[in-house]
Amino acid sequence: MKQIRQMMKSKTFVIGLLMVSSVIFIAIFADTIAPYGYDEVNMDASLQAPGNQYFWGTDQLGRDLFSRVIFGSRIALMVALISVILETVIGVTVGLFSGFFGGKADKILSFLTDLTWAMPPIIMALAVITIIGPGLNNVIAAISIVSWAQFARVVRAKTQALKNLPFVEAGVAIGEKKIILVLRYILPNIVPSIIVIATILIPGAIMSTTALGFLGLGAQPPSPDWGVALSEGTAYIAEAPWLGIFPGIALTYTVLGFNLLGEGLRDVLDPRLQL
Repeated sequence: MKQIRQMMKSKTFVIGLLMVSSVIFIAIFADTIAPYGYDEVNMDASLQAPGNQYFWGTDQLGRDLFSRVIFGSRIALMVALISVILETVIGVTVGLFSGFFGGKADKILSFLTDLTWAMPPIIMALAVITIIGPGLNNVIAAISIVSWAQFARVVRAKTQALKNLPFVEAGVAIGEKKIILVLRYILPNIVPSIIVIATILIPGAIMSTTALGFLGLGAQPPSPDWGVALSEGTAYIAEAPWLGIFPGIALTYTVLGFNLLGEGLRDVLDPRLQL
């Protein structure tokens, strides 16, 4: 309860929470909010400017841009959440094993973690997509493969700090198995850090999804993915600038909301966390 009160006192957290909640609400009720289907074509209204009938105008096929952006929020959130969950599983597992057991395994896992950490995520994601092929599912796999190192580094450091504390040593003294020590005594104490990291990494996952979609390696047309919308809009930037403006605003709003939410959580749950 104390932490909840602290969160609600944080302007950064409250603003971020409201922004993220609005995006989630829009994604859930997209079928109700959007006036048209995202793939509903009307060539007679091709490249129509924003107005009463089409709030944000139409694209080259006469599809309602407002509806496409609304439905695109589902893709952004789905890919981001699934990829961050996978990153969490991989990174936390590596970090716990490396930090608790140490030895040669720690050296090998730390080397792999540092190697992954040193590579630019989008470049690595491009390499993975080139190998396994384009597509939304492959984007999720690619983002997960290249972004787990941040979890592993933080979890490893915290595990090393916790494993020598008296309550863990007491568990060893009474004969607790190592896996029980990790799951019962160490993991619960690093959950706040895991939540903070996951929240902060979601904007990066959304940006990566959009970037890969923009390059034609992620979601494929006629998907309402924001990256696809921005890519299609580049060909009409002079005559129909709204094709790039509104998806860009949606992307900026969503990323900013998650960034503010993550910073607010960090300040309350784990102010000493350094990413």
